[in-house]
Amino acid sequence: SSQNCSFPIAMCNTIMASGMAEMSKLIEGGMSHRDAVAKMFKENRHVIFTGNGYSSEWPVEAKKRGLPNLHNTPLALATFTSDKAKKLFTDMGIFTPEECDAKQEVMYENYCTTLNVEVATLIDMMETAMLPACAQDMAKFTAMPKLAGERQSTYEGIKQETDKLKELFEKKPHDLKKEAEYLCETVKPQMGKVRELVDKAEGLMERRLYPFPTYEEMVYSHHS
Repeated sequence: SSQNCSFPIAMCNTIMASGMAEMSKLIEGGMSHRDAVAKMFKENRHVIFTGNGYSSEWPVEAKKRGLPNLHNTPLALATFTSDKAKKLFTDMGIFTPEECDAKQEVMYENYCTTLNVEVATLIDMMETAMLPACAQDMAKFTAMPKLAGERQSTYEGIKQETDKLKELFEKKPHDLKKEAEYLCETVKPQMGKVRELVDKAEGLMERRLYPFPTYEEMVYSHHS
């Protein structure tokens, strides 16, 4: 990830500090150490999962426990300025409510800018490199079209899905929050469709014509 690790670490430290502050209140209020720990464990044990947190079973189990599943950036950013989050940051002396709003806007803008660059780059790669290479490779089978196999459908698919990506990209909203949601939910899946076809084309196209480093070259080039 390109994200600086300081911000996630700061969030983890804030969560830890908040929990310790709550326990401190219980102990300072006269509760024994054991009872304070037992009370907090009982109230929060539903967040503990000892299975595979990367498996498909965890989101299902989390939903049963009433836990949120913020599985993409826009969903997570939307909660950053909730009343609960603002109170936490204020109580811990991390951010003021106004700073929470500002930080959220910066994160939305960063997300949108990154995706805008990625989409524009992908479209440029397809139109200036991949599609011309597809045309050159396809031209080699003019005399023997039966040998082309899935090339024509795959190459035409790249063109069609790239055109669709361009259309979707041009329709993006100009409100930061709505733009982030649109890019994530509508544009990114379309990028995935283009990428899927390009991956397939990599296994069909003549090696010298493929315009980008192949997976094989990236993984094993250091062995040559």
